[in-house]
Amino acid sequence: MRRVGLLLAIFMLLGAVALYTGRPLLFNLTYVVGLTLVLSFVWAWSNVHWIRVRRVLVTQQSQVGESIEERFVAQNSSFLPKLWLEVRDESELPGHNPSQVLNSIPPRHERGWVTRTLCRKRGRFRVGPAQMISGDPLGLFKFTRQLPEVHNLVVYPAVVPLPNLALPMGRLTGGEVMRRRTHYVTPSAAGVRDYVPGDSYNRIHWPSSARKGRLIVKEFELDPATDVWLILDLHADVQALDPALNVLPKPEPALLHLDKGNPQIAATTEEYVVTIAASLAHHFLLRQRSVGLLAYGQHREVIQADRGLRQLNRLLQSLAVLQAQGHVPLFEVLTTDHLLFGRGTTAIAISPSPDIRWIKALHTLKYRGIHPVAIMIDPSSFNAGYHGALLHPTTVEKEGTPTYWVKKGDDLALALASHRKQLPERN
Repeated sequence: MRRVGLLLAIFMLLGAVALYTGRPLLFNLTYVVGLTLVLSFVWAWSNVHWIRVRRVLVTQQSQVGESIEERFVAQNSSFLPKLWLEVRDESELPGHNPSQVLNSIPPRHERGWVTRTLCRKRGRFRVGPAQMISGDPLGLFKFTRQLPEVHNLVVYPAVVPLPNLALPMGRLTGGEVMRRRTHYVTPSAAGVRDYVPGDSYNRIHWPSSARKGRLIVKEFELDPATDVWLILDLHADVQALDPALNVLPKPEPALLHLDKGNPQIAATTEEYVVTIAASLAHHFLLRQRSVGLLAYGQHREVIQADRGLRQLNRLLQSLAVLQAQGHVPLFEVLTTDHLLFGRGTTAIAISPSPDIRWIKALHTLKYRGIHPVAIMIDPSSFNAGYHGALLHPTTVEKEGTPTYWVKKGDDLALALASHRKQLPERN
């Protein structure tokens, strides 16, 4: 703007002197300066208005440890070339920076670029909007135009394969099978009924259809495999984190991470709780088990036990946004909401809490025919300066509840493959 002010002052001065002296040279100089200001303004204005920027988010869902891809295309629709164009992105996704400076876009041409970003944090994020900035060749004027296009991205928590998972699973005997109808095809056929639009053809019972003269389909019941409930401890007061998380790592290109195996889990007990829950849900649902979720985070979250990929998607969406902002201790959750669990259910509680009361509350579920499992996350392994209480393995084992111990940096597939008899001693 200083240049514009200086040229305006020169324009007015030249005009005044030209009118006073009447010299043609001064009039010509006045016209040149004035025309320069007008053309520069029009050029700068057209640079941000006679151009179209399209952005395409290739996927609306991703997962921690995976990358997203976003494509941009800038199309010059004017008869003037774009000497430079800056696109500034305002996305919320950590590490996502598709901002770009383009130069030399000829008239009626387009330029594109692709941005790949490694997802390091779960949650719901806004991708966009953006600002488009450009100016004239002399740098006199600069205009900004908002690009309001926004996409919503859901980043699911990481899922770790658990090929050797060794958890005691409940199973109902034949006389205790719950008679619940299901739309899934299971080995337990319950009867037949008339066909209704939407029924799958593989459920049609052809002998009955031929006999009745109309389409008859089979109905099924859930098999004797019992439900699995995941109980997450998201009480804010028992969480721990690595102080080094306050120092953000330098972002690396997403392509460098495409060949990595298990994703790196953020060094907080909250992320370990969520990641373990997501991994267990993925493991059981792929094996046709019914999985439910109970957690007290920002609010009470209950997802009734069900099976299938739709249930997996529902659980991952919930786990993506759950935060350790709860104010209800885990032992109160187990005491208050134990009626959610039916007889024969496997209840898996995941917690970093050093309070022995949640272990005791979990153990009492045995008297209702529920199979309890505890997954204890060692909070002292996340912070060397941790001075809070810790549960001792001997104390936990006295309760008789199968317990698995997890520390920061553990391979979850190995940690959940067998019992941990004891934790490292604290310094």
